[in-house]
Amino acid sequence: MLPRDVARAASRYLSTADRLVPGRIRGFYVVGSAALGAWRAGCGDIDFVAAVDGDLGDRDLRRLSLLHKVANVPAAWQALVRGRPTIPGTLNGVFVAARDLGKPVSRIRPLASHSGPSFQRGRGFEVNPVVWKIFLEKGVAVRGPAPGELGLDPEPGMLREWNLRQLHGHFATWARQAMSDRPPRKPLLPAHRVALSTVLAPPRLHHTIVTGEVISKEEAADYALETFDRRWHPLIRLALARRLGVPAPDEAAAVDDPRGLPRLAGAFVLDVIASADQAGGATST
Repeated sequence: MLPRDVARAASRYLSTADRLVPGRIRGFYVVGSAALGAWRAGCGDIDFVAAVDGDLGDRDLRRLSLLHKVANVPAAWQALVRGRPTIPGTLNGVFVAARDLGKPVSRIRPLASHSGPSFQRGRGFEVNPVVWKIFLEKGVAVRGPAPGELGLDPEPGMLREWNLRQLHGHFATWARQAMSDRPPRKPLLPAHRVALSTVLAPPRLHHTIVTGEVISKEEAADYALETFDRRWHPLIRLALARRLGVPAPDEAAAVDDPRGLPRLAGAFVLDVIASADQAGGATST
């Protein structure tokens, strides 16, 4: 059910976890693009939810932080060898108490999480209605019972509001910064690359607001081409081409300008937000 590279990386991660925190990881579930059937080798991260037996003390948390670094060394090494500024194949995820899995997702307190270089105690963005919906409906059990046997409650009634809040919070802030003279950057990733990596995310949220279903970024590109004005099509096609690692179509050449891309992407994101407000009810949150 999982691509071979994903299955191998998850197995390697669990093997390391069993040495560092023996007997604590009772369940391990792949979510995100790999669960949606959209994971591509050399492109995306591998997202997971780990169910932990009991609570985590300081020693356990220190070891989980170490786990993230040790288990992702192979992915980091491949990125270095291939000269990539990001690390595809990195395992990112959240740890929750196994006893809490049956609670409504909004009442689950994460024990810890890690994403990229960041390890956080008592926090985990992934514990949200979108990820929990993927977890319940399409999550892949590498260890533990099938997701359908866990009593998961993604609180579908919160799905539309949650996505609107994300658009008006994180993405609106990003869009305004992208349209400024100092667009957002990341370590080793210039502003235009950040912009292209952001373009397909808001249409995913828009789709969920309209339909109640969660789709991949590749599917979101098709949805965006069908839904939004044609003036955005070159940008959408360019973002999809960069994500797939294929040459961009000729029509995208007109917008493939590092200086102009952040501002263009920011304007597109604001247009998606305005459309989402009309479809799902405006929010000021």
